[in-house]
Amino acid sequence: MLTLVPSKDSSTIALEVNGKVKKEDMEKLDKVIQEKFKDHGKFNVYAVVHEFDGVTFKAMAEEVKIDIKRWNQYAKLAVISDNKSLKGLTEASGYLPKVKTKHFPLGEMEEAWEWIRS
Repeated sequence: MLTLVPSKDSSTIALEVNGKVKKEDMEKLDKVIQEKFKDHGKFNVYAVVHEFDGVTFKAMAEEVKIDIKRWNQYAKLAVISDNKSLKGLTEASGYLPKVKTKHFPLGEMEEAWEWIRS
């Protein structure tokens, strides 16, 4: 489940993940991006992942659609989690053009906010 939470930065979408991410979660995220940033505004994502049980196939397909549609709008992605496999995925996605990514342990939430706002 993906839950939107209050953000400390007007150009950042903050969210938390607990359990499995579903298509409906991704659709909700896309709607927020559309409402807040339209089709041209740059934005960051601050994602705190407590428990991650994967994504459904439909959620993954929806994420790909969002990424394709919004690729030029992404600026930074901070993933905050103690999950070691998410650290590897975050670091690997840092090789994608125009998107800066960084993984932080759960104990470094404030450091993640500092990085995303810099």
